Amino acid sequence: MSSRRFAPKRSDDRLKHSIDDYTHDPRLQRPDKNPARLDFIQSATGLVLALFIWAHMFFESSILFGKEAMHTMTVFFEGYYFFGEKHPVFVTWLGLLIFGIFILHAFVALRKFPASYRQYRIFRSHMKTMRHTDTSTWFVQIVTGFVMFFLGSVHLYIVISQPGDIGPYASSDRMVTEWMWPLYIVLLVAVILHAGIGSYRLCLKWGWFEGKNAKKSRRFLRKFQYGTIVFFMTLGLLSIASYMKIGYEHRAHAGERYHPAYEKTVQGERP
Repeated sequence: MSSRRFAPKRSDDRLKHSIDDYTHDPRLQRPDKNPARLDFIQSATGLVLALFIWAHMFFESSILFGKEAMHTMTVFFEGYYFFGEKHPVFVTWLGLLIFGIFILHAFVALRKFPASYRQYRIFRSHMKTMRHTDTSTWFVQIVTGFVMFFLGSVHLYIVISQPGDIGPYASSDRMVTEWMWPLYIVLLVAVILHAGIGSYRLCLKWGWFEGKNAKKSRRFLRKFQYGTIVFFMTLGLLSIASYMKIGYEHRAHAGERYHPAYEKTVQGERP
């Protein structure tokens, strides 16, 4: 009976010693900064990729202004207007840089994905119960990120390994003759959704454009999210349609490269 009376005291003493050990251990008092560092890396790489994607969409849409405009944009990135000759290796270097940022972003973002089917079921249950737009769009980011990891890697590999095969005819032939248009349509949808939703979440996370009225700024950011998605999705689909039209008309001469009017004039041909 006496042993039972003193048992709680010994338990209390052990608990007290454990708390003392915790409060006096400097390693345990120090907060873990790694999650914050990883969040910053994910945000920074995501911002760079989103800005690159939007700029890339504008460059690709040059085909809407004609083959000459697209060729001018292509040789610009090959350094023609700086060095007087084309250097496709510049495109390879840019592709390697973007691919490195892409892999780093995917690596740090994976830690937030459901790690098991049980976690996935719990999240789906919460999403259906809450019916919150931001929660649902986060799931869209997971799906589009998964798609981008595979299809985006294929696209970047083609750009890195075949930098000289970019142009009005080369790109169009790849769409039609090489049957790459289904991949590019799926990739376009995934990329635009991921970038649009991600930029919105990035602004909320870091308090950008918050102003004095958080609710008002959130409504504005949500409209901006939808607007960028609709705009760049439309721009991308029109560009793909234009490439496919050129590729279909050029299919009998697939493999030939486009020569602009000024090159034909120099060679003594009619422009």
